[in-house]
Amino acid sequence: METVVWSKPETERTGTPLLVMLHGYGTDETRMAQLFGALPPEFTCASLRGPKVIGDHYGWFLLDYFLTHDFADVVSATNAVFNWIEAAKARHSSVSLFGYSQGMAMASTLLRLRPEGFRAVVGLSGFVLDNELLAMSESFDVRPPFFWGRDKQDVVINDAATAHTAEWLHRNTQLTARSYPGMGHSISAAELVDVGAFLRHYVLR
Repeated sequence: METVVWSKPETERTGTPLLVMLHGYGTDETRMAQLFGALPPEFTCASLRGPKVIGDHYGWFLLDYFLTHDFADVVSATNAVFNWIEAAKARHSSVSLFGYSQGMAMASTLLRLRPEGFRAVVGLSGFVLDNELLAMSESFDVRPPFFWGRDKQDVVINDAATAHTAEWLHRNTQLTARSYPGMGHSISAAELVDVGAFLRHYVLR
């Protein structure tokens, strides 16, 4: 994680809750950094750049329309994010995750492997990986708070992936699910208002 955009200067981060933000496939850290101003100011937000070069942009692991993935790629990216979090978390009061599109797959994978490590997770217009090895490693003693926002007509995330995601989230998390008709595969202002309320309730109160 060599490239990170922060919402606060280093002198203002100590003691704040950390929100690690993970962008989608074929974009970069600036996409998530554009959302800083719409999120609760109490958070220190850190937008990370994915390690996989995708044309002129970046991702977390290679992906096709059917969301097929190489598990070794997923593990490599996940370990890189874990290492970054381990180095950063000591000065913060808690760590939460915010993932968009493929970034939601990353955020949920991080949660599956270390559910005790995160206060809350936000996943927007994305999916949870359908992977037997990940499923075998899951162990949730407590259901973590998870916000899932999407447009039900989003054609980027296929029906099978959406069905798996819904089943997994309902089974394993304390789920807040919201839909935003007409939003498509994007993030809306109304959605960010709901995300802010979710983070205030589960992290700041």
